[in-house]
Amino acid sequence: MPPLVPPFLVGLIVAPLAKRLLRPLVSGVIKTSVGIVMEVKKAAHEAGENIHDLAAEVTADVMAAQITTEDAGAHSGHSQHVAGNGANDEVADRVEGDARTPKIRTAAAKAH
Repeated sequence: MPPLVPPFLVGLIVAPLAKRLLRPLVSGVIKTSVGIVMEVKKAAHEAGENIHDLAAEVTADVMAAQITTEDAGAHSGHSQHVAGNGANDEVADRVEGDARTPKIRTAAAKAH
């Protein structure tokens, strides 16, 4: 019968060898994992920026379409405003125009 080697002696001999072999392996796995995570984060960030840019462009297009339809509606009803009180209509048009103008500029600035 062969002599029995106590398990703790096997552990004492195998532990340093395992440490020398497994440390580079585990280190490589961790470095690769971190690199993959960084690439995924970068791709997600770029996708988010693209979606944000697309949303800004669509918003600008929708606002431009709304403004053109509002202007078309305002011009068709303009002859009715002329017959009314001119001073009040002029103030209302100026206030309405001033309120719309900054929105157009901000939407256009954000889109580009």
